[in-house]
Amino acid sequence: MILSRAKPAAGSGVASQSQSSGRKKVPKMEDFLNARDYTGALIVLEFGGSKGNETEMWIGYCAFHLGDYKRAMSVYEALTHTKNPPADVPTNLACCYFFLGMYPEAQRSVERAPASRLKTRLCFHLAHKLGDEKRLMEYHQQLEDIIEDQLSLASIHYLRSHYQEAIDIYKRILLDNREYLALNVYVALCYYKLDYYDVSQEVLQVYLQQFPDSAIAINLKACNHFRLYNGKAAESELRSLMDQSSSSFNFGHDLIRHNLVVFRGGEGALQVLPSLVDVIPEARLNLVIYYLRQDDVTEAYELIKDLEPAVPQEYILKGVVNATMGQEKGSREHVKVAQQYFQLVGSSSSECDTIPGRQCMASCFFLLRQFEDVLIYLSSIKSFFSNDDSFNFNYAQAQAAKGNYKEAEDTFLLIQDEKVRGDYVYISHLARCYVMNKKPQAAWELYLKMETSSDSFSLLQLLANDCYKMGQFWFAAKAFDMLERLDPNPEHWEGKRGACTGVFQRIIAQQQPKELLTDVIQLLRNTANSQVEHIIRVMKRWAKDNRTFYDTIRPSTTQDLLQHHLTFYGTVRPSTTPSDLLRHHQTFYDTIRPSTTSSDLLRHCSAIYDTIRPSTTPSDRLQHHLTFYGTI
Repeated sequence: MILSRAKPAAGSGVASQSQSSGRKKVPKMEDFLNARDYTGALIVLEFGGSKGNETEMWIGYCAFHLGDYKRAMSVYEALTHTKNPPADVPTNLACCYFFLGMYPEAQRSVERAPASRLKTRLCFHLAHKLGDEKRLMEYHQQLEDIIEDQLSLASIHYLRSHYQEAIDIYKRILLDNREYLALNVYVALCYYKLDYYDVSQEVLQVYLQQFPDSAIAINLKACNHFRLYNGKAAESELRSLMDQSSSSFNFGHDLIRHNLVVFRGGEGALQVLPSLVDVIPEARLNLVIYYLRQDDVTEAYELIKDLEPAVPQEYILKGVVNATMGQEKGSREHVKVAQQYFQLVGSSSSECDTIPGRQCMASCFFLLRQFEDVLIYLSSIKSFFSNDDSFNFNYAQAQAAKGNYKEAEDTFLLIQDEKVRGDYVYISHLARCYVMNKKPQAAWELYLKMETSSDSFSLLQLLANDCYKMGQFWFAAKAFDMLERLDPNPEHWEGKRGACTGVFQRIIAQQQPKELLTDVIQLLRNTANSQVEHIIRVMKRWAKDNRTFYDTIRPSTTQDLLQHHLTFYGTVRPSTTPSDLLRHHQTFYDTIRPSTTSSDLLRHCSAIYDTIRPSTTPSDRLQHHLTFYGTI
C-alpha cells in the first residue's frame, strides 16, 4: 500500500503555483515527489551532483515507489555497510525484502530495526505472511487509532478476504479525510472482490476524475470491464494507459502485462507469466489455469503443489487441480484432498453465500457422489450460468445421476463447446439419457458417429445393457451383435440371445412389427453357435403357425403390393387392381404347403399376369418371393 498516494491535494497545489508563476524554474526533487513523479525525482537525485547517505536514502525511496524493489534493496544493503548508516535503513530494507516475497530475510532485518510505528505495521504483515496467528494478534493489539495503522489493519482484512471489514475502515477514514482520494481505489477493489463490479466502477470513477493516468486505477477499471463485458473491452481500457509513457505506467508495467494475458484468454501466457510467478501472486494461479486449459495437468500440479493456500481462490484452484489429477491418475487420495479444499471454502462464513462458495459445495458433494445435494446447490445459482457450458455439463451429469433423464437430456443439448461434445463422458451420458427417454435410435446414432476405439466399445456395452434393461431389445440385440463381432465373449452371445428372444416376444405380443423377425433371424445367423438353429426353427415354426408372412395382407399394404408387382413383373393387366392383388394373395398364400415349389410359384404368377418377362425364370421368382416375403 503506497501511503504517499494519499496526498493528492499537495500535488494539485504545486501544479497550480507552477502554472501561475509565469516564469520557468528548475524543478526540485520535492516538486517531483509531490507530483508522484518518482522517475523525475530519481533523475534529479542521480544527476544533481549531491552525494551521501541522505541522497542514497532518497534514491532507495524513489526506486521503492517505482516498484523497483531490487534496486531499492541494493541501495539499502549498501547503506548497511557504511559507517553510521541511518537508523531506519534496516526497516526500509525489510520493506524491500517484504515486497520481494523474501519474508524470512525481512523478519531478520526488521528485528535489527529500532522501535517505530512502521516496524509494528511491518511485523503485523509479516506475521500474516508467515502464518503466525499468535504474533499477528500481538501486533494487532499494538496498532493505534491513526490513519497509517488503520490502513494497515484494513489491508490485513483485505488479504484475509474480510472485504466488508476493510470497506468499513476505509469509509470511516474517508468521512474525516475526503481529500484522501486514493482510498476510493481501495474501496473499489474490495467491491470488486465482492463481485459488485458496477459499484466498484462507480466508486473508482471518483479517483479517476482527478488522476486519469493512474496505472492501478485504470487496471482496476479494465478488470471491472472484463467482468461486466469481455476481454476486448478490458483491453481497450489498458491500451490507453500503454500509449502513455508515464511513471505511473512504469510502476504497474508487470501488472498490466499480466492482466493483458488474462484479457486475451491466455494468449502469450508462457512468455509473460513464468517470470511474474514470484512477483504478482495471481500470476502463479493464472499460469496454473492456463496449463489446465491446455490439459497439461502435471505442469499445473507441479506449479501449485507447494503453494500454501491463504485465500479462497487458491483453495479453489488447488481443489480443481487435485480433482483433475485424481480423475486422470485414478488417485483416490487426490480426489479426497480436492473434496476437503472445496468443503473448506464452501462452508466458510465468508464464502458460503457467494456463487463460488456454492459451486465449491456442489463440487464437494459431486466428488462424494451425493448428487441430491449437488442439485440443491447448483439449482440455487443456475440462473447465473444459463449459457455456461461447464456449468451445464456438471448440472446435466448430476440430473442424470439422480434419474432425471429428461432434464438431463435438455441440459446436455444446450452445450455448444465442441470439445465437451466430443468427450466420452458427454457422449455416454447423453446416450443413456436417450435410452432412458425411449429414444434408442438417437443413442444408436451417437455410436455410429464415433470412430472405432476403446470409447466406442464402452459405449456399445452401455447401449447393450441399458437398452436391454429398458426393454428396447432390438437395439440391445444390435449392440450385442457388434460386441460379439469385436470380442467373441460368451457373455455377448448370451446378451444377444436374450435380446433377440426379447424382440421375438414383443413381436408375438404385437408390440413390434412382424417384419422385424427377418432381421432378428439374420442377426442370429451371424453367430456360429449350436443354439442358433434351434432358436431360428422356433421362430420359423411360430411364423408358419401364425401365417406371419402370407396370412392376411393388411389393407394398408395393398398399394405396396401393387408397386411391388409392377416393379418385378413388368406390365400388370389393366383389369388388375390393388383389390385383385390382395384377394389373389389371400387365396394363394392362405396356407403355404410344404409342397410349394418354384413351378407352383411360376404357375401362380402366370395365372394373374398377362406377360411374364422372358428373363424371369422360376428360380428368379422363387428368390424374389423369398426376399420380399421373408422365409417361406
